[in-house]
Amino acid sequence: MIYHHLFDQLKEKRPVRAGLIGSGHYGTAVITQARDIPQLEIPIIADLNPQAARMAYHHAGISDEDISISNNRSDAMRAMEAGKFVITEDPMLLMDISIDVVIESTGVPEAGARHAHEAIQHGKHVAMINKETDAVIGPILKHLADSAGVVYTPVDGDQHGLLIGLVLWARSLGLEVLCGGKARNAECIYDPEARTVSCGRDTVAIRESEAWALNRIPDGETKRYIAARREILASFPRTSNSDLGEMTVAANATGLMPDTPPLHLPVVRISEIPEVLCPVEEGGILQTRGVIEIVTCLRQADDAGLGGGVFVVVSCENDYSRMILTTKGLIPNSRGSTAVIYRPYHLCGVETPISILSAALLNVPTGASTIQPHVDLVAKSNCELKEGTVLGGHTNDIDAAILPAFPTIGNNPLPLYLLTGNRLSKDVAPETLITHEMVIPPSDSLLWSLRRQQDAHFGLIET
Repeated sequence: MIYHHLFDQLKEKRPVRAGLIGSGHYGTAVITQARDIPQLEIPIIADLNPQAARMAYHHAGISDEDISISNNRSDAMRAMEAGKFVITEDPMLLMDISIDVVIESTGVPEAGARHAHEAIQHGKHVAMINKETDAVIGPILKHLADSAGVVYTPVDGDQHGLLIGLVLWARSLGLEVLCGGKARNAECIYDPEARTVSCGRDTVAIRESEAWALNRIPDGETKRYIAARREILASFPRTSNSDLGEMTVAANATGLMPDTPPLHLPVVRISEIPEVLCPVEEGGILQTRGVIEIVTCLRQADDAGLGGGVFVVVSCENDYSRMILTTKGLIPNSRGSTAVIYRPYHLCGVETPISILSAALLNVPTGASTIQPHVDLVAKSNCELKEGTVLGGHTNDIDAAILPAFPTIGNNPLPLYLLTGNRLSKDVAPETLITHEMVIPPSDSLLWSLRRQQDAHFGLIET
């Protein structure tokens, strides 16, 4: 890592000042870790729940005596100049005070659009934790930030941000990224003696006739083993829409595309990843090269897991270089033609200060330099939905899939997080993609407006 060298070379020695919007689990970790980084201060939190912001500061060892509640600029500035930590219920207050970076961590699509857009208009960098907004309008926000001379970036610590960095690193070395993806936090723990597989609180008993499918996959048997595991473990909870949203952001930043809209979602050991997630001609299950994917780690109780981390399956043209890849620590497939590089952790807000400092001190993102609307996260009903139903991005009656990006008009599918808080204009049958014409558009939504601007700017629709 060379970040500390780059940061230390700068003549400007004052600490970077950032403001946080949304002090949930992730935002709190940003606050607590910043206390141990001399180059970073986060003297203000905006949250509609002031008590949540207060608890975030408490977790960072800041007492009530050092906290000030303020909802106007002059009071907030005086408190900060006096060394106080400010809590406000008004996120727009952050746009008018002397901070360098706005950290958006609300997880609310419309709010994220308003906060990021205002920050850019006010000449502030944006560290975008809010993947719900990023999955819908990340490309246009990045374009607007570039035009304004500020940084818009996903963040280290979140899986999509880390995956983007890993893909860009591998490509910088000249490696071909056959597949890039993340591991679910949930892992399948196999007990061969008890013949059970547990995933969180759920456990499945394995019949003796099924146990073969949980052995290591032999060369040439990937499709059969993956299909059998999918059937045996079908009762376990599915991959979340949130997981798919992160991979949408990563796909738009890297150009990696889904091999199939719902993804393959294999249950695999770490050592099986290069065997399974490579092209069919190499013994894998992929029909195309350069894909995005999500895996569930299969392991025994005393095996190392993936920790919700990220990975790339790589190959290279040169035989000698490939020999180095497959003999110096990486796990190859059985043919020695691919190898997996993985990072078995993601440290959420603990890692995010690097992205904040890079934006403010180096004027560069830790994500990609360009973001294109390659794909959208779209919504499909999994039950009958009645006219007037209020939709949400995290409800159980909607499943998500990653499809090539469409203009948000007519009978094209709508991005999942454009639906949040809006009503259906008609009944929707089960297993139906939800389209623009099925939803009553909001009368005043910056999120929808920016998405139309994105469609026009990137040529999805004519201006």
